[in-house]
Amino acid sequence: MLPSKKHEIALLVGSRIRKIRQNKGLTIEQLAFEIGIEYTQLSRIERACINTSIFQLFLICRALDTSFSDLLDGLDDVKFDSN
Repeated sequence: MLPSKKHEIALLVGSRIRKIRQNKGLTIEQLAFEIGIEYTQLSRIERACINTSIFQLFLICRALDTSFSDLLDGLDDVKFDSN
């Protein structure tokens, strides 16, 4: 499991990926094939079980015909301790 803030961000991004994918009528297998990864890896990204690279997010955005800002919208509201 990822640390809490990292996990919170991964949850937000992963759920957005899933929502956009489903709204476009794509299965997880179809999107994974399109970006060249195993569907199990994409599933772990969507469920925030793993963190992913910016490059993979780029590929996901391209395949979904969406922007980085669509995935990252609202992340400015995630609060971090100043410690």
